[in-house]
Amino acid sequence: MYQADENRYGKMVYNRCGKTGLKLPAISLGLWHNFGDGSNPENIREMLLTSFDLGITHFDLANNYGPAPGSAESNFGKILKSDLNAYRDELIISTKAGYKMWEGPYGDWGSKKYLVASLDQSLKRIGVDYVDIFYHHRMDPETPLWETMDALAGIVRSGKALYVGLSNYSPEKLAEASKILREMGVPCLIHQHRYSMLQRDNEKLIPVIEEADMGAIAFCPLAQGLLTGKYNAGVPADSRMAGKSVFLDEKALTDEVIEKLVRLGKFAEKRGQALPQMALAWALKKGKLTSVIIGASRAGQIVENVKTLENLEFTEDEMNRIEGILA
Repeated sequence: MYQADENRYGKMVYNRCGKTGLKLPAISLGLWHNFGDGSNPENIREMLLTSFDLGITHFDLANNYGPAPGSAESNFGKILKSDLNAYRDELIISTKAGYKMWEGPYGDWGSKKYLVASLDQSLKRIGVDYVDIFYHHRMDPETPLWETMDALAGIVRSGKALYVGLSNYSPEKLAEASKILREMGVPCLIHQHRYSMLQRDNEKLIPVIEEADMGAIAFCPLAQGLLTGKYNAGVPADSRMAGKSVFLDEKALTDEVIEKLVRLGKFAEKRGQALPQMALAWALKKGKLTSVIIGASRAGQIVENVKTLENLEFTEDEMNRIEGILA
């Protein structure tokens, strides 16, 4: 029978999420890849329990994570029931809806019909009465923004989610949506977006997030593995890129990118860190993030990523030199 590490909370840094009472671990675990039905159940269990033993209390899901869609939630629910149920009140479970989940006009985007129905399905798959954070996964250009926000506010009032978040919104739409939610009495807790040393467009969200007093969390902080350095000498046979991932193409591995990765790796060594650890620490600081969402294919990667917390500080000179490399 699983018993959590008694020292787990001494191993993690927890950051306040905007101006709310909620704190999130600086490092969260995302179940986007490697937690679906094609993955080894024992490996899934080991990754989840290792994470919790290291103080990772936040597990980030979505209705369509798999493959097949929904299977990551189901597999998480099995481990929650068998091992983590006694710790439910120590966990932050988040899920999302916004991408295609089922056929027909009610299984995609941002209507109230879709969001409420999708969350009901997610709760059944995970095996909980409520999730801690429910996100709208992407802005719907056709559904009126007030309808999507009304659905989110209603979900909080129903008790099916404690907080709501938004993901992949533009600065303009995020500002508008957060204003609507605040007027409805259910402020947006957090915005989730892609962010890393190699993908920085979303820095333009920072002023909007700060103005709205919400938190910020980033997915792909290691740029789908590019910032681990494992692609510097080519594409490993067992890598996501070799598997022809639709999210990571060999075209991303240009000579210019490889040169940056090599220089960043050498700079990280001088700081006494591995490149991914420096990249996570940098993202937290530069992106003004509450948390970064890491992915993993094995427990050892999670252990190494949590070592990021041993050195989160950068001098002004270090930040300037990193900017020089990234320019």
